[in-house]
Amino acid sequence: MTEATISLLDTQSLLSLFGARDQHVRRVRDALGVDITHRDGRIRIAGETAAVVSATRILEELKTIVERSGQLEAEEVSRVLSRTTAAEGPPEQPILVLSAGRKVRPRTPGQDRYVQAIRANDLTIAIGPSGTGKTYLAVALAVEALRSKQIRKIVLVRPAVEAGESLGFLPGDLQAKINPYLRPLLDALHEMMDYDQIKRHMEEDVIEVVPLAYMRGRTLNDAFIILDEAQNTTVSQMKMFLTRMGTNSKIVVAGDKTQLDLPSHKQSGLSDACGRLQGIKEVAQITLGKDDIVRHRLVQEIVRAYENQQPRNGTTKRR
Repeated sequence: MTEATISLLDTQSLLSLFGARDQHVRRVRDALGVDITHRDGRIRIAGETAAVVSATRILEELKTIVERSGQLEAEEVSRVLSRTTAAEGPPEQPILVLSAGRKVRPRTPGQDRYVQAIRANDLTIAIGPSGTGKTYLAVALAVEALRSKQIRKIVLVRPAVEAGESLGFLPGDLQAKINPYLRPLLDALHEMMDYDQIKRHMEEDVIEVVPLAYMRGRTLNDAFIILDEAQNTTVSQMKMFLTRMGTNSKIVVAGDKTQLDLPSHKQSGLSDACGRLQGIKEVAQITLGKDDIVRHRLVQEIVRAYENQQPRNGTTKRR
């Protein structure tokens, strides 16, 4: 974790730089995955070294614009962000997911950092809203690793039922019970591998798609393990999952802290792990933001609407 500070001349400059409801600084934070706060006329930037350097450079340039003109427009923030991120270097190498040569590429600077973090670390924790590619890119990298024989097994894991893993009330056998909750992982997999190939790998136990509860007591060697919807794990469940890592294995934990379905008295294992594991070598923490959403163009606006506005009746419901 690296930190940097920027001093400001006056309160008005600070307000102009941050923008209405901190919109300008929030864009820098989301694009680079850094933490940006201010106190006593100073801005503090914290995060991974390269991201802090880029964010500091961007904020210094935006500060100069504020000092020169007294205000800062959203278009100027976009221009500075685009120029700086483009100057960081070429995009990450494509992810090869099929023997036929199909490629998946990160489509935003945040996704690019995420892919690089997974490739460079044994454990990567990714936090961000829906549509930012947290699960999709992790599955693509797992398929690539299997294809290149870096691993022997892919394990895709999800809390079977949000907040409780109670499967008994659902109709059908075990597979029928868990399929609705594991479907997003299967959807990503089906975009990257042929149906027959997936079926064969699952029959041979090369690919597993399992509820979190069924991970207890296992040790996974030579495996690429992905935990999706990690915000809905408890602290004890997260500890159990992380300690499944065996020799030559890689773990990706992905979740969205705003989509918490645990009871109010339960602490999220994702939030707890982010604090506990901070600073451990070969553990990367990546934050993806609204600018990394690559679904329909309206999804970014929908996310902003839910973040910035209260329901019309003035009440707030806990999700």
